[in-house]
Amino acid sequence: MPEQKRLFLVDAYALIFRGYYAFIKNPRINSKGLDTSAIMGFMNSLLDVIKRERPDHLAVCFDKGGSTDRVEMFEAYKANRDATPEAIKIAIPYIQDILKAMHIPIMVKDGYEADDVIGTLSKQAEKEGYKTFMVTPDKDFAQLVSENIFMYRPVFGGGYETWGIPEVKAKFEVENPLQVIDFLGMMGDSSDNIPGLPGVGEKTAKKLLAEYGSMENLLANTHELKGKMRENIEANKELGILSKKLATIMLDVPVVFHAKDFELDQPDLPKVTEIFMELEFRQLLANFEKTFSVEVETPSSTNHTENASSEGAKTPAAGKTSEAQKGHAGAGQFSLFGADITSAEAPTEHTFLRKTADTTSHFYQSVASGMATTLFVKNLMKQNSVCFDTETTSINPLTAQLVGIAFSWEAGKGFYLPFPENQDEAQKLIEQLRPFFENEAIEKIGQNLKYDIKVLAKYNIQVTGKLFDTMLAHYLINPDMRHNMDVLAETYLNYSPISIEQLIGKKGKNQQTMRDVPLEAQTEYAVEDADITLQLKQHFEKELGEANTQKLFDDIEIPLLRVLAAMELEGINLDEKFLNSLSGQLESDIKALETRIYAEAGETFNIASPKQLGDILFDKLKLIDKPKKTKTGQYATGEEILSYLAKDHAIIQHILDYRGLSKLKSTYVDALPTQVEPSTGRVHTDYMQTVAATGRLSSNNPNLQNIPIRTERGRQVRKAFIPRNEDYVLLAADYSQIELRIIAALSEEENMINAFKNGEDIHASTASKVFNVPLEKVTREQRSNAKTVNFGIIYGVSAFGLSNQTDLSRSESKELIDTYYATYPKLRNYINEQIGFARENGYVQTVLGRRRYLNDINSRNAVVRGAAERNAVNAPIQGSAADIIKIAMIRIYEKLQSGNFKSKMLLQVHDELVFDVYKPELETIKILVKTEMEKAYTLEVPLVVDLGVGNDWLEAH
Repeated sequence: MPEQKRLFLVDAYALIFRGYYAFIKNPRINSKGLDTSAIMGFMNSLLDVIKRERPDHLAVCFDKGGSTDRVEMFEAYKANRDATPEAIKIAIPYIQDILKAMHIPIMVKDGYEADDVIGTLSKQAEKEGYKTFMVTPDKDFAQLVSENIFMYRPVFGGGYETWGIPEVKAKFEVENPLQVIDFLGMMGDSSDNIPGLPGVGEKTAKKLLAEYGSMENLLANTHELKGKMRENIEANKELGILSKKLATIMLDVPVVFHAKDFELDQPDLPKVTEIFMELEFRQLLANFEKTFSVEVETPSSTNHTENASSEGAKTPAAGKTSEAQKGHAGAGQFSLFGADITSAEAPTEHTFLRKTADTTSHFYQSVASGMATTLFVKNLMKQNSVCFDTETTSINPLTAQLVGIAFSWEAGKGFYLPFPENQDEAQKLIEQLRPFFENEAIEKIGQNLKYDIKVLAKYNIQVTGKLFDTMLAHYLINPDMRHNMDVLAETYLNYSPISIEQLIGKKGKNQQTMRDVPLEAQTEYAVEDADITLQLKQHFEKELGEANTQKLFDDIEIPLLRVLAAMELEGINLDEKFLNSLSGQLESDIKALETRIYAEAGETFNIASPKQLGDILFDKLKLIDKPKKTKTGQYATGEEILSYLAKDHAIIQHILDYRGLSKLKSTYVDALPTQVEPSTGRVHTDYMQTVAATGRLSSNNPNLQNIPIRTERGRQVRKAFIPRNEDYVLLAADYSQIELRIIAALSEEENMINAFKNGEDIHASTASKVFNVPLEKVTREQRSNAKTVNFGIIYGVSAFGLSNQTDLSRSESKELIDTYYATYPKLRNYINEQIGFARENGYVQTVLGRRRYLNDINSRNAVVRGAAERNAVNAPIQGSAADIIKIAMIRIYEKLQSGNFKSKMLLQVHDELVFDVYKPELETIKILVKTEMEKAYTLEVPLVVDLGVGNDWLEAH
């Protein structure tokens, strides 16, 4: 049996920086004054790997332009990094020239990090039977380790260590290398500016992983946590999910592993020698000779072009790039060796290139004004289905101006209608398109149509007729994947679209707008988007049917798109004066706490400094005997540790209060006024339909779903949200215990169903049954414990978890859970049936057929499998609740529209809807809202909605 071949993938920048800092105290400066430390350090490492391992295949992977996707997700990603040292900037071209001369492929893809390139190639090579060694000291790569993928880590003092699955499991205390992603997401990464979960460090992350197995499972079970840890994590759930996404190495970079291209080959000796001599690397040249077992002739001059094809300097096909590849790379796309390699040799038959506008036959045409536009519109009106895409001056639809609109109704063809900068003229032009946009018979297709609808609404254009949004379609087909157009095009069409950064530059003060781009480039970019989206629609139509989600798409997600667009355009009024006043009160509270803390400490210090705080608490006050320390050697003062000590030490409770008020002030009270849109004077959140796999909506810019309500000061933030004017009031409508009602109905548990039907307090009813006491004799403590089990059972609460949340012992908790299941026997059956269904089908679904795919449901790892099993139970419940409130939103919106009411729906926050109600319409709206919400879906148990009215959100809630 042939020996398994080995591929080595080198993380270029990791080794370049490591090499540079290895010489930081004694930098290598040549006679020309050039700092060659980074080049020498990198080459020493590379030659060391080659000499030690003699790999069959090798490539070096670089970053280019940073991670576009991560920066889109989190603008501050890697924003705190120091500027790259000048010596490293100078080193890069030299290193790449050396690699080219050595015929070692340079793998790079614009907009992706080397981590992602290495991850993608590793997984591709693994499928082809290779052992892959990732040469990097970066711990993040541990998430990629598998039976055939290893980390090959340079160690301090010289040499390397290999991390396989056992080493990763031991290092991170996980059951599976994939849990490293959760570990990194929980604790964050200051070097990459990944926030993580507040108060969670390395030890806490390991502890939480050991108990919950994943970030998602932790966030689904926060009710099992205690004190500030629970409060912090519950308040930052979206931050946790975001951090995990940021820490996840992407495996779908458009690069391809072709074995022949990666074969380690004899270098171009004269060229390598020329570069080394220019850099004055005489000793390194000797090392190079030994490494490749060749005789190197030191030249007397630097002109060696005549020897470029000398015998022994074999140039493999892997070192050539065709003119077609050059064009591809020049457009910011992937090339084996980067964008600057030139060669006349055609690519070999196995060379893979994604399709691009440069390599694909297409007809994209801009439409001139006057008669050409008239004829175009006439042709447009003849179509049954058209894809359109707006190009604007801004990503903010409330302020964006139209630069142009692209149209496509046939694959490979499309038109671009440029808009004048003068807004009166632009309005005249859009009026010519009004018959198209407001034609009920023509289907409109787009990617993220909500944005286009909001932009057009500013021009008083309504988009009517059937809609097809490719982003929403893909979300229903594959909810756990990314849904941006570039990823979809590359995944489903094998096509790499033109990058927006190619046209307007990278984000920053020098970035242009689409208005600055030449018309020809605008046309290519915009029509390509419409064309590709049209082709994706044709692909996803079939898949929606195959996934049984067409009805969900047509009846829920697409109609909801219009509802959300209207809510976002409406916005909500903010009492900035009240927030300013509250900010002052919080400042006074914080100052008072500061004074008290200083008095208790016996001195002033920086309370926000973990080091200074730790020294005060544990060195000076000696509150405990053996305080924990962080890996940097300072005392640990995270939320989990302080929360545990708070009940015994007043100063610690005051510090926790100080932190809570400081965060409330900075994150909400002071931040919200800055998020008022100047053009409307209101706050306009963005609701995202494609983030949560359960179907729940997410809120962003600002996030109105995470406003804290557990503390009195936190609840006061809601007081800042007020009606439009004195003629309006706010109405809050909240589903009562909807998730418990859903689980009662789905499990067909009669005892629970009857309690709801009889209008009983479900927690008191449960307590009465499990503690075997009359309903009227149930104590407050018994009800509280029953409530904990009622809500916890959805998330698979354990005896340990219940014990942590109550005053019950572990044995008492186990007995309570056993009694609970005996009282509600069908609940246990339902849970088992859900897990069984998931194991057989690979997914579970909501009452409307929304699927949650569970890839780990049959995992051999008990922790990972357990998390999937809990998701199998709670996803249909959470998802069904999300589906039901979406139905209610759609129906209420339609009634408000058809009735020409002045009242508007403004916010959706979990199980609650908030309305701006015109006072003369109040009684009618109350009946309308309550009726539509309670009748949104028929269950075996009644849905109940609680209404509240007030002059601010807090009063209404």
